[in-house]
Amino acid sequence: MTTQAQPSLKSRALRYLAAREHSRAELERKLRSADEKAGELARVLDELEAKGFISAERVAESVLHRRASRFGTSRIRRELQDKGLDAETVQASVERLRATEFERAREVWRRKFAEPAPDAAGRAKQMRFLAARGFGTDTIRRVVSGAGDDDE
Repeated sequence: MTTQAQPSLKSRALRYLAAREHSRAELERKLRSADEKAGELARVLDELEAKGFISAERVAESVLHRRASRFGTSRIRRELQDKGLDAETVQASVERLRATEFERAREVWRRKFAEPAPDAAGRAKQMRFLAARGFGTDTIRRVVSGAGDDDE
């Protein structure tokens, strides 16, 4: 009778992937300590990638779907890079986000503040909030100053 103390690398990887999309680099980080045989982890990840279980495009799409309504382009770019996605996938995602940066920033601002700040200190607070969310300087200035509000 054999007892399996630890689940296999493949089953662990599949469990992570069942919870949400993971990039290859994320799975490598999470499973590195369980890689008992040299090269086994790479083989498992190659197999999962070949079968379509690991997809950089799906990871990027998942991040955009979950984060775009709350964060700016630079913050999401960092997150995509931290996930180990290739530069081409990150750049394509960033280009998609840039098209809606102003509208997204304005919506985040409206949910938090609802009305223009009465003074310079209030405007600075609003600008810091949007900057911390990863929105660009020009976009922040337009949103806080109210420029573009009559575009709709």
